[in-house]
Amino acid sequence: MKEIVVAAVNVGRPKVIPNGRQEVETGIFKQPVEGSVYLGKLGFEGDGQADLKNHGGPDKAACVYSVDRFEFWESELLPKLEPGAFGENLSITGGAEEDFCIGDIFSIGGAVVQLSQPRQPCFKLSVRYGVPELPARVQETGYSGFYFRVLQEGEVQAGDRLVLQKRHHAGMTVMRANEIKYKLKDDAEAIRSLLAVQELAEAWSGSLKKRLSALEANA
Repeated sequence: MKEIVVAAVNVGRPKVIPNGRQEVETGIFKQPVEGSVYLGKLGFEGDGQADLKNHGGPDKAACVYSVDRFEFWESELLPKLEPGAFGENLSITGGAEEDFCIGDIFSIGGAVVQLSQPRQPCFKLSVRYGVPELPARVQETGYSGFYFRVLQEGEVQAGDRLVLQKRHHAGMTVMRANEIKYKLKDDAEAIRSLLAVQELAEAWSGSLKKRLSALEANA
């Protein structure tokens, strides 16, 4: 596997920002921190989420995004981007959605993590940048980022390598999972192949099971 490195560890507490005539509370604003940060079962020390129904929890302990995607977004929709631009806790370089599989296990510094699901783009991305079409473009491109659950807690810092400990046998990449969820909505066989990955987070498997049931009922 390619050498993949943590470019930055980013944390931030929720804050309230304008959203048209209303306000919205969001934890999407993350900033790089110096030195090592403790990664626990529920996330990085000093970090927080506003919407605990859709963010955070054991399956979404750490959000990951590749800075290698920044050039694409800067050329298409967004201004100059820095680590934390997509609300990620771990900004990485050297790999992206096509290089990671659901269920893969990595060591990072003193922690051991497992990839649980792709990141589902939130409307707060569009609020942050004033680009309404951004979440839809993230779905269309598959450049979503993803989440880790924590198998072993430990310290993580910029410069740490993501060392693959175990590649999941199914080989279901984050990119392929995004394709199934957003583009192959009526493909029951493809949905079954994703659901067959037992390590897929409940947030995704639950919605996919409902979709599959509906397809089978109408078959």
